[in-house]
This record gives sequence, structure tokens and C-alpha cells, in this order.
Amino acid sequence: MLQMQIPKEARVPDSPTPLIVATWSFSARGCRKVFPELLSGSRALDAVCSVAREAEADPSIDSVGFGGLPDATGQVTLDAAVMTAPERCGAVCAVARHLFVTDLARKVMERTSHVMLAGAGADAFADAMDMPSTDLVSPAAAQAWQRWRVGEPVGGPRDAGPSSGQLFASPTTSASAHAPVRHPKERETPHDTIGVLAIDRFGALAGACSTSGMPFKLAGRVGDSPIIGHGLYVDPEAGGAVATGTGEMVMGVNGSFLAVECMRRGATPGEAVHEVLTRIERRFRPQSHQQVALIALSRTGEWSAGALRGGFIVSCAQASGTEMLQPNFVMHPEEAVDGPHPADAGGGS
Repeated sequence: MLQMQIPKEARVPDSPTPLIVATWSFSARGCRKVFPELLSGSRALDAVCSVAREAEADPSIDSVGFGGLPDATGQVTLDAAVMTAPERCGAVCAVARHLFVTDLARKVMERTSHVMLAGAGADAFADAMDMPSTDLVSPAAAQAWQRWRVGEPVGGPRDAGPSSGQLFASPTTSASAHAPVRHPKERETPHDTIGVLAIDRFGALAGACSTSGMPFKLAGRVGDSPIIGHGLYVDPEAGGAVATGTGEMVMGVNGSFLAVECMRRGATPGEAVHEVLTRIERRFRPQSHQQVALIALSRTGEWSAGALRGGFIVSCAQASGTEMLQPNFVMHPEEAVDGPHPADAGGGS
């Protein structure tokens, strides 16, 4: 049984030890599965891609991969990014026919001179790479869209139990027998991004993020997740950061890039995350149901996480085990996001 604890920023004065940190407790299963390989010498990039792939394949998670909720037209489109350095990054967005978009983003990074491919072009590139195509709309997601289309309630506070990875619940949807672990205190917030950071035994950093985007979004909408410097940024000279929550707010301040630049100037990961959240709050004045959270990892293996409001959970895998952790700080601990508001732009990254 995974236990939730309140972490402290672990300072690593000498060489870093392998570590994986990821957004939301539904990433815990992937972190736990992948970490032994990282500990035994696999690369950070392989680790972050594998953790993201675990979430993409799980139909019980309705905010990432298969199971992700559709846009306003009923189509599911996926976004992802991977990064190890400013000169080594790749991304895809609005992918409509291929499930493992984190792997696809990695192929963009490794097989092309480009950084991002979009829409039909990204799908065509996946075909050229012999990646299997598939229907991305799960039965549960199709049913949720039908209810939303006719005005029936789809979102809002709910009690789907501690093992649910679903952002929305209804009597016609249920978590699978292999549903991702969710801590009972994790509130059902608009969290449509899995963001993963890792450091390996060689000191290399890597990051990945993957999402199905805002539920019932306008067709063509792309949030912060696949955009380098917004939802994800990694620079081995300073550190890495990932963001989750209201994507438009993260985009407005180049959230992950800002966090890494703060660390470059000498800020701790906690100070860097605090700077980003403070700037978002000052510029956007988020409403009570809107959430933004970040994880930052320094080049020496120190990490921290923070959120505007309660409900955010971090999964962390290290030599002592895999845990679900509360963020190091919450800007407004007296407030917690109780349920998603799909009609609002706060629907996610």
C-alpha cells in the first residue's frame, strides 16, 4: 500500500541518485514499474517515456491517451513532448490516429531536424515510422461526449473511490480492474497532463508529458503540454520542470521555462515553483476552481512541487520505494478544487 507523506527537498551534495517524479497519483503505477530499470542503469529518457506510455495505454485514465475525453466534435486528439536539453527535444500535437504520442514525440526528436509536428502531419509521420494506428475514442469517452452534447451533467464533484483515474464520473462509466492508484485525499481536479521528470545514475535529466487535452475543447485547441518551455522544459545546466492544470495560464508565463531559469539564477526548485505560481496568480487571478501545479528538478537531483490549491499529488520513485506525496507547498491551502468545470478554460493542459 502506497503511503502519502509530506516531502522535504532532498539535497544531493555529491552525485545524484536515480529518481522519478511525476504529476498526479495515477502516475504511481508507472513510476513503480519503471524505477528498477532506472536504478540498474537505464537512461532517464527511457524512464520518462515508459512512465508516460503506461498512462497512455490505460483506458481508466480519462485525461491521457486511450480513455481521454473527446473535443467538442467527439474526436480525441493527443499531445506530448519529450526533452533532455534545449537542442534535444521533440513534440507532437493534435494527433488523431496514434496512441503512444510520447514515443512519437521522441521519434520527432531523434529522427528529424524538427521540434514539433501537428495534426495530420504528425499522424503521417507516425505511419512512416511504422507505428500502429488505432481508434482513440474509448467506449466510456464516447458515452461521456454523448451526455455532454445533449447537455447532461458530466463533470463535477464525485466519489469514484481512491483507485480511479477518471476526471469525470457517471453511472455508465467505471474504473477498470487495473485502474491507476489514487490517494483518497486527491481531489478530482482538472488534471489532464501526466508530466514526468527523471535523473539517472549518470546525472542525465529528462522530461516528458502527455495529455488528451481539455475535455470537450474546441476542435484544434492545443494547450501547454506539447509546447517546449510551457508544459515542459529541461536544461542539463540548470534542471527541469513540468506543469499541470490550466494550460492557458501556464502558457501565459512560459511556466516550465521560467522555473528552470529561476534555478539557473540560483533558486532552489521550491523557490522556482513558487515564483511561477506567484506570477500566474498575479497576472491571471485564477478562479477558485482553477488549478496550476508544477514539479521542478535541479541538475543535482533536488526537487520540489507546489500548487495554487489543494488536491495536487506527486508520485515519486526512489531507492526507498514509490510514494504518493503532497506538494511541498500550496499557495492557498484553505482552498481545494472540488470538481472540474469543463465549460471553463480551467479544464487543463
